[in-house]
Amino acid sequence: MTDLDDQGRPEPPLTGGDTDTLVGFLEYQRATLEWKTAGLDASGLNTTVAASSMTLGGMLKHLAYVEDSWFPRWFLGRDRSAPWDAVDWKADRDWDWHSATEDSPEQLRTLWQEAVARSRAVVEQALAGGGIDQLSQRRWPDGRTPSLRWILVHMIEEYARHNGHADLIRESIDGLTGE
Repeated sequence: MTDLDDQGRPEPPLTGGDTDTLVGFLEYQRATLEWKTAGLDASGLNTTVAASSMTLGGMLKHLAYVEDSWFPRWFLGRDRSAPWDAVDWKADRDWDWHSATEDSPEQLRTLWQEAVARSRAVVEQALAGGGIDQLSQRRWPDGRTPSLRWILVHMIEEYARHNGHADLIRESIDGLTGE
C-alpha cells in the first residue's frame, strides 16, 4: 500500500532499495507537477513571473518532451514520436516551451500524462528484464552510455528543478503555496 500525503502525492518508501526509492521519488515529483498545475485554465497555464517567459503550460509540454526523450528515445533507442518528430529543433530549441501557448489545458495535460504512461511502461519493462544498471540503447556523441539508474536520477533532478519554478508561478496566480 502506498502512503499519500495531503496533496495526494505518493510518499517514496523510507526503507526501499535503490529501485523502489528512485522510482518512488520520481513518482512523487511527477505528482507534485500535477498538483501545481491542477485546476488551471489556459490563462493560468500561460502566466509568467517577472522577466521569465516560463509558464506552467510550457512546463507540462517540456516535461512531456523530456519523458519521451529519455525513456522511449534514449533508453529504448526509438525514433522521436509525434509531436516531437515534426519539430524543427534547429529553428527553435525551445519549441516545447514556446508552442504550449497554442495548446489547450486539456491537450497539455493529456500530452504530459500519455508521455508519463509511456515512461512508466518502459521502466516497468526494464525492471522486469534486468534492473536499473541496464544501459540505454543510444549513446552520447562521445560514446558513453547512461544507465537506467542515471536516467531516473536525472528525471528526478529535472522535475525537482522545474517544480521549484512551478511553486513561484502557481503562487503568483492564485496564492497556492506548499512544498
